[in-house]
Amino acid sequence: MELRQLQYAIQIAADKNFSRAAEKLHIAQPSLSQQLSKLEKEIGVLLFHRNTNAVELTHAGSLFIEKAQKVIDMVEQIKQEMDDISQTRKGRLIVGSLPITGAHVLPRVLPVFQQRFPEIEIVLVEDSSSRLEQLTANGQTDLSLLSLPLQDEALSYQPLLEEEIWLALPPQHPLTEDASGEIDIGQLEQEPFIVLKKGQGFRKITLDLCGQAGFAPHIVFESSNIETVQSLVAAGMGIAFVPAMVARGQWSQITPAYSKLSGNPTRTLVISYRKGRYLSKAAEAFIATMREVLQEQASDIHSPA
Repeated sequence: MELRQLQYAIQIAADKNFSRAAEKLHIAQPSLSQQLSKLEKEIGVLLFHRNTNAVELTHAGSLFIEKAQKVIDMVEQIKQEMDDISQTRKGRLIVGSLPITGAHVLPRVLPVFQQRFPEIEIVLVEDSSSRLEQLTANGQTDLSLLSLPLQDEALSYQPLLEEEIWLALPPQHPLTEDASGEIDIGQLEQEPFIVLKKGQGFRKITLDLCGQAGFAPHIVFESSNIETVQSLVAAGMGIAFVPAMVARGQWSQITPAYSKLSGNPTRTLVISYRKGRYLSKAAEAFIATMREVLQEQASDIHSPA
């Protein structure tokens, strides 16, 4: 059994298609099929069901892929440790990020990091909160930018930034008259809410804030994009909670009105990684750079434009 065969099997499982997997692995499809058949013959079990439309894991295949990912991750960690021991400043760091949060945070952090460590390659992976937690727990990202609470107990984290949560309102909404003060969440029980779709961490924050105020929000629209949420609010379709860093972004000619909420609810941005995972010097440097830059620019991030 060879490491490359494990990598081949993992890629096939991810794509559920031999052609796409072969393309990403930069090998010919017949060679990929041959290597998989050789692996299955060696271990004595069938890893995939092949059919004309897709490739599906067998029960044995699911167990095999889970173990193979751990082996590949362990090999990568050994390489990182050896690189650090030899004081190599070259490397590759896979960083997961929520799309909108990353759009506001990473442009501040990445230029500083690349100036300090020009030979370290950063690979960005953008996905939903639930998917990023899974990728991080599996070792498929070195670090991921997420917000609390984390659902996967396999993850550790370091806090980066405490950020206020604001209320977005249609421009002509009666509550905009109170926008100079603070609005109690309990006042919003009868309001139509626009929220992010399931799997997005900020959706849970919205549900939790309403639950703490004693009601379940009346959800009228869902979106996977916080910018779309704000556009729908601006169009008068409902209200929404939004992180301060994305409030009043320059994403539309029509923007909602914003108000602070009583009690000043916040969300906590964190950098997460798998418990027990070796953090390379590159990863530690990235965390330190991110914390430094965000602390320096915290007032700008917290203040809506």
